[in-house]
Amino acid sequence: MNKGQLIEALEGRLGGKKAAADAVEAVLDVIIREVAKGRKVGITGFGTFERAARAARTGRNPRTGESVKIKKTAVPKFKAGTKFRTVVADPR
Repeated sequence: MNKGQLIEALEGRLGGKKAAADAVEAVLDVIIREVAKGRKVGITGFGTFERAARAARTGRNPRTGESVKIKKTAVPKFKAGTKFRTVVADPR
């Protein structure tokens, strides 16, 4: 399911496609902005979004095989909540 399909799935519950699109965009915007600031965003039963540090490391150019230094960076991290993991494990 992509974002458009998610909006279509929410359309009936939220009273229209525009309302569903606005809701999805608003939720994603808040999560992205808060995680970018280094704050955790936890949604009970769903999971936790947070910013994680990725250390500098040595990689390899796949074409040439040459070693390449990769700088440290921050990456988004998601940990699924207990309810989410339970439903995925047994999706009855």
